[in-house]
Amino acid sequence: MIFFLAPILWQILTAVKLNEDISAIPNVYLPSEFTFEHYTQLFSRRPFLTYIFNSALVASISTILCLVLGSPAAYTLTRMNLPGEKLILAGILIITLFPYVLLFLGLLELVKAMGLGNNYLALIIPYTAINLPLTILVMRSFFQQLPQDLEDAAKMDGYKTWGMLVNILLPMTLPALATTGILTFIFAWNEYIFALTFITEEAKKTIPVATAQIGGASLFDIPYGPIAAATVLGTLPLVILVLVFQRQIVQGLTAGAVKG
Repeated sequence: MIFFLAPILWQILTAVKLNEDISAIPNVYLPSEFTFEHYTQLFSRRPFLTYIFNSALVASISTILCLVLGSPAAYTLTRMNLPGEKLILAGILIITLFPYVLLFLGLLELVKAMGLGNNYLALIIPYTAINLPLTILVMRSFFQQLPQDLEDAAKMDGYKTWGMLVNILLPMTLPALATTGILTFIFAWNEYIFALTFITEEAKKTIPVATAQIGGASLFDIPYGPIAAATVLGTLPLVILVLVFQRQIVQGLTAGAVKG
């Protein structure tokens, strides 16, 4: 815990230190005076609220699309005997293991050809496509645990497949929805390479790109305080999200680990 939490604590303290304490030698670990000037600089010098909105918009839409598209696909692969089902599952599994960075050049050409530069869709579509296989695999493992008798009873009560999926099955797979949703959201929120390349317009940049581009007063001035403050603000929503859904996340990640 100390090994993993120490850098986080260091960032939090750096964000509230005076510039003199940040550059002091030897290091000042616990400052005698705190300041919130670094946080105010983020919003006074740059449109940081806009960056937060952009990240939240892209991450939320891609997460919703993954759940909306992935859940029916997972149910189809679970209950309907499709021809070549094992081949389809093998393909999905291979895609999850494929480093998404290797897709960069191909996606760049597609973005150019489709004229999606400086458009939110240039991020939403790749994020959805990259996380969709994981969503399908996790949701499929949950659907496999649901008894077939439950679906048979729902059909006898007059439910069609889509109505049964939305009203009965999906509420029972809330841990899987929370797990895949959080993982997708975190990936889209933190992704840097695609956001740096596909979006160059200042008003549409996301938090990781905006944080990396925070500059000082001169070429050799590194604004450690504002960078630390931006890091804390960019991480806080994810921490709150995980704390809110921590029980569902644990249930989703441990599903199928123990039998009996």
